[in-house]
Amino acid sequence: MKKRIGSYPRVRIEGGGRAVVSQAGGVLLVETVRKAGLDTAISAALAPWRKARAVHDPGKILLDVALAVALGGDCLADVAMLRAETAVFGPVASDPTVSRLIDTLAAAGPKALTAVRAARAEARHRVWRLASREAPDAGGTVTVDLDGVLVIAHSDKEDAAPTWKRTYGHHPLMGFVDHGSGGTGEPVAALLRPGNAGSNTAADHVTATQLALAQLPKKYRRGRTTLIRTDSAGGTHDFVAWLAQRGRWLSYSVGMVITEQVHQHVLKVPASAWTAAVEANGGIRDGAWVAELTGDVLDGWPEGMRLIVRKERPHPGAQLRLTDADGMRLTCFATNTPGRPIAELELRHRLRARAEDRIRAARATGLRNLPLHRTAQNRIWLEIVQLALDLLAWMPMLALAVEIRRWEPRRLRLRLFTTAGQFVTTGRRRILRLARHWPWTGHVTTALDRLTQLPDPG
Repeated sequence: MKKRIGSYPRVRIEGGGRAVVSQAGGVLLVETVRKAGLDTAISAALAPWRKARAVHDPGKILLDVALAVALGGDCLADVAMLRAETAVFGPVASDPTVSRLIDTLAAAGPKALTAVRAARAEARHRVWRLASREAPDAGGTVTVDLDGVLVIAHSDKEDAAPTWKRTYGHHPLMGFVDHGSGGTGEPVAALLRPGNAGSNTAADHVTATQLALAQLPKKYRRGRTTLIRTDSAGGTHDFVAWLAQRGRWLSYSVGMVITEQVHQHVLKVPASAWTAAVEANGGIRDGAWVAELTGDVLDGWPEGMRLIVRKERPHPGAQLRLTDADGMRLTCFATNTPGRPIAELELRHRLRARAEDRIRAARATGLRNLPLHRTAQNRIWLEIVQLALDLLAWMPMLALAVEIRRWEPRRLRLRLFTTAGQFVTTGRRRILRLARHWPWTGHVTTALDRLTQLPDPG
């Protein structure tokens, strides 16, 4: 009789290993922090909140929490993951010290938020210079996508309220710089709002845009080289007028609601005025056409605005709305970009859907829920989430090969950051040796080499 053999080998477990390092791939993020100058920038920004004879620097504490979130944590206590690996992450503050700093910064209000944001903007400017041709402004333009996010609350947190989707929680409005088809994106705005905040509130969109522009290099804070994209929530008179205001001159591409007036104009568009929509690869999009509306439908809107409507055969199973026509699904957007074919402008606006990918990455990086009770504390948490997302966008942009630069946070963690390692001492040097058999060790070492070759700040 044969002895049964299990599917997996039996392993004897013993504690006490000293040189073994978990999350060894996290050195990629540590080196990104160093090359971006983010550690020195945020330490200088938070210096006013450092108490006399304090052991831990407030900037280092906040960065440690951001690193923990980037590695998969979703609460302040997950900083213990870094505390266990001091050889990689350095001295890490205790949980009470972390909590006290969050309370201190929350009590400081806008002053602390402004300091953290200024440090992020400074580091972002340096990273874009280092990235050169891989930076999001390599083509001379920058695209910022604004979109709302519903964050569910499972307890009665401050400002949590019923949402328009019949859930309960908060409704932040976020902004992301689009890296295009060859990369991910990085957060540049996060406005915390109650769950019942309106989707199309113009004042909130103006505030979020101001936060986003403040994160960009100075030359992109006004002018046509900066494009603001939103869904139909941004299609309000006040917001579009603010974008087009003299002296600001921002480019915009905002979704619009199909009103009865727009619907009647669409019915009058002759067949010869419809142009076939295009795909990103330059091909014709099957079953979709675009046309530009003119006339009194533009009355009351800023001068130079173009209104472009798209009709498309609905997907199987999709239900038509009252504003659709002739069995076609209608969508509409407004832009102030002149001299370009409407099919090209419609494709540019349709690519705003990449913001949904950025939101999915944010949910997987600390935005699944807001872990703190008070709104002021959760505003600091949103800055921590943005720091983590910045690092997860900057590291691939600076160090990863083109074919893997689009990996989202979950895949980066599974394949790169969880790489095991071991510290060895030779010639009075400590060397971190990564697991040779791990399939993605080569990606980690290559990325570290690229980061090492970048110039140090200052």
